[in-house]
Amino acid sequence: MNGISDGVAVVTGAAGGIGRAAAERFAEEGARVVAADVDGDGIEETIDEIESAGGEATAVETDVTDEGSVAALIEAAEESYGVPDMAFNNAGIEGDHAPLAEQSIEDWDRTIAVNQTGVWLCLKEELAAMADDGGGRIVNTASIAGLAAAGPGPYVASKHGVIGLTRVAAAQYGPEGVRVNAVCPGVINTEMVARSAEEMGEQMQAFIDAKPLGRMGQPEEVASAVVWLCSDDASFVTGHPLVIDGGYMA
Repeated sequence: MNGISDGVAVVTGAAGGIGRAAAERFAEEGARVVAADVDGDGIEETIDEIESAGGEATAVETDVTDEGSVAALIEAAEESYGVPDMAFNNAGIEGDHAPLAEQSIEDWDRTIAVNQTGVWLCLKEELAAMADDGGGRIVNTASIAGLAAAGPGPYVASKHGVIGLTRVAAAQYGPEGVRVNAVCPGVINTEMVARSAEEMGEQMQAFIDAKPLGRMGQPEEVASAVVWLCSDDASFVTGHPLVIDGGYMA
């Protein structure tokens, strides 16, 4: 895709699922990839996959809930390849599926910390670096749960927050040459969804059956949209939550 080759792409949550698929797709399109995750072994596997396919990547173990860790990630990216041109803030957790009145404060705090505060901390570092460097492109992972009550309360709240952060960042940093968008996946074939399916049982299958396309999405399908949003082909798209859900929200 136009504008991806020879760029630098930071991907959080890159140890598996959508994050790994996106890291691999960025590399396939010619970007140098900085793969970040709290799962050190997982990101090393991602790096192995990229390098075995002829791509260039480095792993940085990162906790997105820790401000110092996120700052170190962007610093490591700059030291390895230069200021990031692209970033995919994808790290997230599903949290507890209990009804809202039965949620614990511990689960609420953890879900918000990873899914919402983690995106904010990444945005802080990325926006500052990109604005100083003349611009860039950022994609945040929200969810259809950021647009509707499609999940447990803390998760839904966190993903609504991601869309809000995306819009604020796009409005404030567009004049600095930074585009910021979000992707809103539906049910995608990942380990996170598999864990959720064990808890939700028939309700998960109902989500899948309700999609006009009648199936789960694949991580690679989301990754393609992420890379497109970071490409010059999407040069007039910013502040947008792109739904990738097989038609469920329709």
